[in-house]
Amino acid sequence: MKVVIAIDSLKGSLSSIEAGLAAKEGILNAKPEAEIIVKPLADGGEGTVDALIEGLNGERIEITVTGPMGAPVSSYYGYLKESSTAIIEMASAAGITLVPDKEKNPLLATTYGVGEMIKDAMERGCRNFIIGIGGSATNDGGIGMLKALGYEFYDKNGNDTKEGGQALAKVTSVSTKRRNPLISECTFRVACDVNNPLCGENGATYIYGPQKGVTDDFKADLDSGMANFAKVTADTLGRDDSKTAGAGAAGGLGFAFLSYIGAELTPGIELILTAVNLESELKNADIVITGEGRLDHQTAMGKAPIGVARLSKKYGAKVIAFAGSVTEGAAACNKSGIDAFFPIVRKVTTLEEAMDRENARKNMTATVEQVFRLI
Repeated sequence: MKVVIAIDSLKGSLSSIEAGLAAKEGILNAKPEAEIIVKPLADGGEGTVDALIEGLNGERIEITVTGPMGAPVSSYYGYLKESSTAIIEMASAAGITLVPDKEKNPLLATTYGVGEMIKDAMERGCRNFIIGIGGSATNDGGIGMLKALGYEFYDKNGNDTKEGGQALAKVTSVSTKRRNPLISECTFRVACDVNNPLCGENGATYIYGPQKGVTDDFKADLDSGMANFAKVTADTLGRDDSKTAGAGAAGGLGFAFLSYIGAELTPGIELILTAVNLESELKNADIVITGEGRLDHQTAMGKAPIGVARLSKKYGAKVIAFAGSVTEGAAACNKSGIDAFFPIVRKVTTLEEAMDRENARKNMTATVEQVFRLI
């Protein structure tokens, strides 16, 4: 019997790999002869860097970069030396959680630190990039990131436009003379789970701007500035990505990756499943184990466990999910490829006790063992 395990983290309790190893222990208690493969799982959002560092034996690179409001912030990214790959979460350099509500200012918030992380990774030897762009504090069209990578943006008087959303309306010309030459040697894959274009009522400013501090009195001006930036970009580079699905992600950072970096935008779970090479292990798997902290109707809408289930069904494997808790709505998961699911909590308990790392590990192992004794 071959079993492949790919469980998302049980946030606040077990990491992806910890949950996977606990499940492995339970299977071996019931089926000592089983062949078991454990893979890290994430969806391209928060926790992706940690999951892939741990699961793929990567290195954590600590770095101080420019934060969203200009002050230095401590950040890190994952480095997979063997494959020359960097794994970056833009939120660690320009995330909304880095800015207190009273300090949010989309006119000034910058993605410069994201560019600094990419530059550092390129200089370290990375040529393959996996980048998650969820949770930004910015609405700058990615201009900050691009400036950190050597692009220059000028106003009608030939002056530097500075950064933040305020810069976009000022841009009249772009210079690529100082563009970092290493960019051409790199492949960028960006985890993007939204389909918004750059501009308009469904674009970056109107849909995501309010949570970043965009108010009605300057929403239209910011969106107009974004449109201006897109036009100057198209005139300079000869391509218009402003209407491409995902261009509006992360305050227009998706647009910058498409137009200036030549990146590929991919749904987060697809990108991660490819990165961990899960499909090759599924081709002869009998059973696949997946799961997450809470299994509910939202899981069935395409979260990480469903990505695993759908890929598993391509090869006819049975799929079983384990979760810290399940809701009535989790029944929708059965229609999306999960054959059966089980909560791991084994007695009446407090939330704190259930989420205790050692308790969660023991509960996962014991529940998986009993299910596999039935198989």
